[in-house]
Amino acid sequence: ILPKVVELNTSEGKVIVSLYEGTPKHRENFAKLIQQNYYDGTLFHRIIKNFMIQGGDPNSKNAPQGTRLGNGGPSYTIPAEFSQEFFHKKGALCAARQGDNINPEQRSSGSQFYIVTGAVYSMSDLKQMEARINQQAKAGLMNKYWNNPANKDMANLYARYNTEQKFDSLTILKTKVQKELLENYKPYAFNEQQIKTYTTVGGTPFLDNNYTVFGEVIEGLEIVERVGNVETQAERPVEDVKIISVKILE
Repeated sequence: ILPKVVELNTSEGKVIVSLYEGTPKHRENFAKLIQQNYYDGTLFHRIIKNFMIQGGDPNSKNAPQGTRLGNGGPSYTIPAEFSQEFFHKKGALCAARQGDNINPEQRSSGSQFYIVTGAVYSMSDLKQMEARINQQAKAGLMNKYWNNPANKDMANLYARYNTEQKFDSLTILKTKVQKELLENYKPYAFNEQQIKTYTTVGGTPFLDNNYTVFGEVIEGLEIVERVGNVETQAERPVEDVKIISVKILE
């Protein structure tokens, strides 16, 4: 049975998080690491005000100030579990990951996570973000296509045209591939619940459809806000914010 509720006991206070049933791979992995005491003694190593607080790097345990953090974690990654039902509202628990350029499948880090603090946005802001999300999604489809071994012949042709500077042929090839990929593409649009939340409570809407959201804070949001406002240097808190322990409540 997968856990439903976990407690993060931090140096700033306790945060209770509900885990979503609709993201079972992330719930199972989170539970496994909790049972191994994996997070105990780690830090919230990266904090950006009005954006998020990030933790889960095992290298952050007892890390001296100035140590570069953010690259630690298990050797595996987790398949993305995107759902418009689970979005980046304030208090959302989300999986960190590497960028699209080296991670076109947008797989999640094996251990690193972040909790959204975010900001409140206007409707015009959300429209701009929808456009950005769709632009990124389309670029992602192209990236996946050229990296797919099944499309090796087309990728070689692309590389040849590029090397020979046959830009007209290159444009024709790119247009052909793009047309095929986007023929059945359904543009992403924020739903009513997202719009209501982002224009009142707040969050980080521009991350939707790009990072897996697998839970949300149900108690202790004021603790998350407090952590999100600590003094930082190069995005790391000047005074360490520790995750003392994490345990499964139910």
